[in-house]
Amino acid sequence: MFSIRCNRWTAVAFAAMLLPGTVLAQTPDHPADTAVQFPTIHDLKALTTSGSYLAARHASVERDAASAAAFYRSALRTDPKNSELLDRAFISSVADGDVDEAVKLAERILTVDKSNRIARLVVGVQNIKLKKYAAAQSNINQSVRGPITDLVATLLSAWAAYGAGDSKAAVASIDKLAGPEWYPIFKDLHAGMIYELAGKEKDAGVRFERAYKLDDSMLRITEAYAHWLSRNKDAAAATAIYEAFDKKLARHPLVQEGLRETREGKKLPPLVDSAQAGAAEALYGIGATLTRRGGEDLALVYLQLALYLQPNHPLALLSLADLYETVKKPQMAIKIYERVPASSPLKRNAQIQLATDLDSADRSDEAIKILKDVIAQDPKDLEAIMALGNIERGRKKFADCAVTYSQGIESLPPNNDKANSVYYYYRGICEERSKQWPKAEADMRKALELQPEQPHVLNYLGYSWIDQGTNLDEGMKMIKRAVEQRPDDGYIVDSLGWAYYRIGNYEEAVKNLERAIDLKPEDPTINDHLGDAYWRIGRKLEAKFQWAHARDLKPEPEELPKIEAKIQSGLPDDPAGAAAASADRDSSPDKKKDDVKDNGGKEEGKGG
Repeated sequence: MFSIRCNRWTAVAFAAMLLPGTVLAQTPDHPADTAVQFPTIHDLKALTTSGSYLAARHASVERDAASAAAFYRSALRTDPKNSELLDRAFISSVADGDVDEAVKLAERILTVDKSNRIARLVVGVQNIKLKKYAAAQSNINQSVRGPITDLVATLLSAWAAYGAGDSKAAVASIDKLAGPEWYPIFKDLHAGMIYELAGKEKDAGVRFERAYKLDDSMLRITEAYAHWLSRNKDAAAATAIYEAFDKKLARHPLVQEGLRETREGKKLPPLVDSAQAGAAEALYGIGATLTRRGGEDLALVYLQLALYLQPNHPLALLSLADLYETVKKPQMAIKIYERVPASSPLKRNAQIQLATDLDSADRSDEAIKILKDVIAQDPKDLEAIMALGNIERGRKKFADCAVTYSQGIESLPPNNDKANSVYYYYRGICEERSKQWPKAEADMRKALELQPEQPHVLNYLGYSWIDQGTNLDEGMKMIKRAVEQRPDDGYIVDSLGWAYYRIGNYEEAVKNLERAIDLKPEDPTINDHLGDAYWRIGRKLEAKFQWAHARDLKPEPEELPKIEAKIQSGLPDDPAGAAAASADRDSSPDKKKDDVKDNGGKEEGKGG
């Protein structure tokens, strides 16, 4: 039985179980990450079995596989016959990518449970890496159960058969597999790659063409077929395949490289060059698909196994980093993006996403430097320019982001595409915040010209006018139109309430600000605004409560003393003076006027 003696790691684990909302504070922009708390050797030695177990469970909940594996192995050393600890240490080691350690644990599992399917799979993958193909087939064939695992096991077993020199049996095993309607795409792709390496180019072409007809939007099928065409037909045919894909997903780096090479008449090699690379491709393909469909836990296993077989597989690296971003672990994603080879066409994509995650981890100076280096290589890289501008804007470097967005605007294609409006909108925000209102107003108008009735632009421009005491009727109409389109956006509803406050209609201000609080109860600025409105209509006790709540919600540092002063003394008696005094502390546009979730081209170049 586990000891109940506790130390600081045990306490952390208990705190996580009892008070999950208070252990590690998170915000949407800066999620907490436990990777920085990885235990030292001293920590592990000091832990009891129960302490290690509880700390491991906490690390697992936080998706910190490295810490979880270390803690479970620590617990296992003091209780080596505990099957639950053994299983959990094994799974955590796989999730961390420490496959060699996982194999040692898997072999222990198989001595007591010969039917453990995941253990068989992991041992089989190591067999492929070590070119022990007969053993690989034996282990992998015992790992099947269910649609996804059946497909993975069949493809891996086929690649092991090819490695053993039997390509005919490899393809036959793939063709015998029956299952869901999405099986044929993977079956034809991998049968084609096996035929290709076996020198049966004609058979390979048949399978690639069939896969392409089933799904011409899948990157790896497009690449495999185009590569085959460049060697067996002509470069023009391969170019046409790439051009068709480029119309569906413009400017994918791998497609751009393929277009350049086929237009030069080059004959492109097969996508994989060995059984090990083929097995890695199978694991990557299924893992990337699962990531996009919400199967993060199993996807993590497959992607880590793919990278064990092929550590520099750029698409697998990007998919794994994307998975970590999905579960809000930017620190882990950073480590993966840093592994993308400099020679890969996807390195630029990795650098952009790396910068975004560095900023999320409060390492914005590093992020800005990386993006400036990317832009220096291509001054018209709109995705990198947008990412840099967004980071500068988020960090309140408003003069800088105005310059950055200007560079983006200068690089825009000569059309009036409504998608271009976002550059003018963001530059307008930066100009307004850096005291360049005439330029900001012009940019906001341009943004509305390109995309009329865009609610965030309507909100920002309308509120700015009311804040300055100009165009009051038009400004209020704009904000109301924004609210009509986004009635559940707490920040925009707050704008309407605060606009009413600014023109002295305090009853309407209270009504709308209470609605905004219902939508965004934890926002300090909205709580502060509602306190002001309550004070103006004589509800002074409630006003002080709202201000106290705003103070406790960690407002911007420059706002805190103003809120504390109001808690102490209330607002001045002169409403006009109060409104004027509050003008310079109005809600930050990053919260109230600029509640836009930036994509920054994240999806480009990710996965297949």
